[in-house]
This record gives sequence, structure tokens and C-alpha cells, in this order.
Amino acid sequence: MATKASRAAARLMISPAVLLLLGWMIVPLSMTLYFSFLRYNLLMPGMEEFTGWTNYRFFLTDPAFTAALWNTLLLVGGVLLITTVGGTLLALLMDQPFWGQGIVRILVIAPFFVMPTVSALVWKNMFMNPVNGLFAHLAKFFGLQPYDFLAQAPLGSIIFIVSWQWLPFATLILLTALQSLDQEQLEAAEMDGAGPLSRFFYIMVPHLARAITVVILIQTIFLLSVFAEILVTTNGGPGVASTNLTYLIYMQSLLQFDVGGGSAGGVVAIILANIVAIFLMRMIGKNLEA
Repeated sequence: MATKASRAAARLMISPAVLLLLGWMIVPLSMTLYFSFLRYNLLMPGMEEFTGWTNYRFFLTDPAFTAALWNTLLLVGGVLLITTVGGTLLALLMDQPFWGQGIVRILVIAPFFVMPTVSALVWKNMFMNPVNGLFAHLAKFFGLQPYDFLAQAPLGSIIFIVSWQWLPFATLILLTALQSLDQEQLEAAEMDGAGPLSRFFYIMVPHLARAITVVILIQTIFLLSVFAEILVTTNGGPGVASTNLTYLIYMQSLLQFDVGGGSAGGVVAIILANIVAIFLMRMIGKNLEA
């Protein structure tokens, strides 16, 4: 009886938080679903009408949707590749004893605490500016023509900027996992004649597999909604060369004032994000069982 009473008390105490969380999630989602079935333009108030699946059909058949979906996949895949490989290498480097190790670790982790908008502005104006940027000055110093990164390689530039922001996170997680590796195992492998590459691929990489999976899961959830870097640097251009799904929904809703079409795009983005999340969670589950 005491156990049942304690469980009931626990449920009663957490119920306000659960109800608040459900309201915070369900109310906006319900409104988005409702607006997605309406022809609702902010420039024509009071003229809303039910259109069924029309908004979804227009959004999914829009050529910009295909480009945005492809850009989103490239952005997520590119950042994951750079941060996973780079984070592993940095973790291996920082795991070695050297003078000033604590300061170096702080400097490596520091970019993760810079706001995305500030980071994008710094890279846009101080580094990638084709006239006054650092890269332009370096190109002129070596007698080369400055390269306009944001105009000629917009998506690649955004991938680089976002990777710079997320590399410290991956490094921190992988360094923590690497420090939990039993050093006696490495010493035994070295005594058996295993070289550095063999120890890395056959001992370190399997040990880091779970940490890498966690890094991929967490980063993917956030990378699917990258927005500030695109808004500050390229505005989705040239054309739709650097437009992802999040920015396409923003354009549809707030630049074209089409709330119905933007809501339909938001529902599509939520469905795609949940599909990716379910796939990654299953991958983590299999990894943890292994």
C-alpha cells in the first residue's frame, strides 16, 4: 500500500510539469497543423479558407523544396563528417601529455560557447570577406586572386562555419570517452607488436563507437534546424544554393507571408526530423546492445 501511495504522490507532483510540457508542445503543433490546411496569407487578413492538402502539394512539388532537402542533407552530412573525424583527431592530440594542456583544452572548447549569429558575422566579415577579409589578404600576399567564399561556395562555407562551432562539442565527448580507455590494454597491444595505426583502428575506434554514435545523434538533431548562420551570411543564396528546409520555411512564412504554406513545410520538416531521429535511436540501441 505504501508503495502505491508513494507512486501516486510522485505522479501527482510531476503532473504539473508534464501538463506544462505537453501544452508547450501540443498547442503550437496543433496550430501549425490547423494553419497548414488553410489558405492563410498575412497580407490578406480575414480571407482564410480551407484548402485541404493544397499547401502540402505546392510545398512538396516546389523545385526549391528538392534543393532545400538536398542542401539540408549535405549540410548535416558534411558537418558530421568534419566534426567526427576532426574531433577524434583532436581528442587523440589532447589526450597526450604536453605543456599547457589545460589552456589548449579551454581554447579548443571555447568556440562552442560563441553564439551562432556572432560566429557567422565574424567569419563573414573578418575572414571570408573578398576585399578586407583575412583570407583575401593572405591570397594577395601570395599573389593570388581573392576567393569569394560565400558567393562561389556558399553551402561549403556554411558547412565550414557550422563545423567550427560544433567541433569542440565532438572533441569534448570523444576526449572523455578516450580517457576512459584502459591504458593496460594499449600497453599489452604494444608489447605484442601492434603499431600505432593498429592500436587506433582495433582498440581505440571500437571503444569510441558509442561516443561517436551519441555525437552523431545530438548533432543531427540540432543541425537539421540550422538557421542563423544562413540568415547572417548568404540569405539562402545565391538563388537557393544555400537554402535548407528551415530557411525555406522561414522564406515561405515570413518573407512571402504565406502562413499556410509555411505551416505545411513545418509539418513536413517535423515528419522528416522524426524519421531521422527514430533511425538514429535504433542505431544507438543496437550499438548499446553490442
